[in-house]
Amino acid sequence: MYGDIPRFFTALAEWAACMVYFCILKKKMARWKAVGICSAFLVFQSLFLVGTGALPMVFWIPCMLAAAGFMYLFLYGSCKLSPATAGYCCAQAFLMAEFAASLEWQLHCYLFGAKDCIGGWLQILLLVFVYTVVFLVGWLLQKRLFTRELNFQISGKELWSAVAIVMAAFIFSNLSFAYYDTPFSARFTADIFNIRTLVDLGGIAILYAFQSRICELSAEKELSSINAALKSQYEHYRYYQESFDMINMKYHDLKHQVAGIRAETDSAKRKEWLDSMERELDLYASAQKTGNHVLDTILAGKLLQCWKHSVKMTCVADGSHLNFMHVADICTIFGNALDNAIESVITLPDVEKRLIHVSVSSRRGFLFIQVENYFEHEIKMEDNLPLTTKTDKVNHGFGLKSIRYTAEKYDGTMITSMNKNWFELKVLIPEKG
Repeated sequence: MYGDIPRFFTALAEWAACMVYFCILKKKMARWKAVGICSAFLVFQSLFLVGTGALPMVFWIPCMLAAAGFMYLFLYGSCKLSPATAGYCCAQAFLMAEFAASLEWQLHCYLFGAKDCIGGWLQILLLVFVYTVVFLVGWLLQKRLFTRELNFQISGKELWSAVAIVMAAFIFSNLSFAYYDTPFSARFTADIFNIRTLVDLGGIAILYAFQSRICELSAEKELSSINAALKSQYEHYRYYQESFDMINMKYHDLKHQVAGIRAETDSAKRKEWLDSMERELDLYASAQKTGNHVLDTILAGKLLQCWKHSVKMTCVADGSHLNFMHVADICTIFGNALDNAIESVITLPDVEKRLIHVSVSSRRGFLFIQVENYFEHEIKMEDNLPLTTKTDKVNHGFGLKSIRYTAEKYDGTMITSMNKNWFELKVLIPEKG
């Protein structure tokens, strides 16, 4: 009465479903290598499914599980995914492949009959058309969810929930092909095809809704962490402002005291001490003359941290170009950038290499901010951001994301890069008239 889906069609659908995630999440590799890996996977998956097509029905489930396992190995090995996230994507890809193969074969049997499997250009065109539409739509939907803000990490609970959905959809969609005498089986060809295709489609819809909710929760959590970082930097600024208002009052008194003490003694040791003290005072003073009170306060506060850890920070900044920005946004950019730079350089055993440079200028109608620090270790980048080196990776790493979020708020951009032994953070924002 009907024929089952040709194994090669199933293998092609599984390969195409994996390509949806490969195109979005693949690791950095040469083009020839990517083509070779994808081609090898297609050949292997086709040989495996076609080669096991003649086995008894009892081996059908183990063979499909093995095919899903090969899909998992391909995705985990070629994409930037954790084991749990790779398993989740594999479950989605498997169900997407089942739906595409079922839909194409149902239309094939309706138009051409089940026996005429691969003959003729119309049949091939139908296969290409259905697979292209299904997997292109799948790619568009998944690409929207796997943006840099929503590149989530799947937990074990979420993984097994997705696997349960896929298993339920797979069992109910194929139940009529294996067993006729169950309350959920159909007896007519059209009903069997409809059940399989519609159940697979329903499973995909449930998984998509499930994934959308995971992404929303992930985005809410990240936004909450970013807002906490913004608030923290602003609170630091308020604290610095209160502290340095008092320090500024003492600063001028100290200058007069230094002059008086210098006039009273000729001791070389005292002179050396006074020279050092005066240099520190001059450095403190220069850090507060950028032309922007908020930036002056932040730099002064961070300069105290630098003195404590023997870090040399230089600054060439025209703070007047920051006047169009909100106070909290200035705190976010410079507070997080300098915190990261200080945390990085204080790990260097050579005190002479603990160097930070800050620059603020205007370039062709753009505000240009650059924070550089000396860096000796290997750095791993992901999504143009260095991965946090802290043990708690879940609750850290939001500093640079906060800077990028703030820059994009002003239609700007943030770039991080390595230049020899210098880590560079650059922010470019259109200046407002």
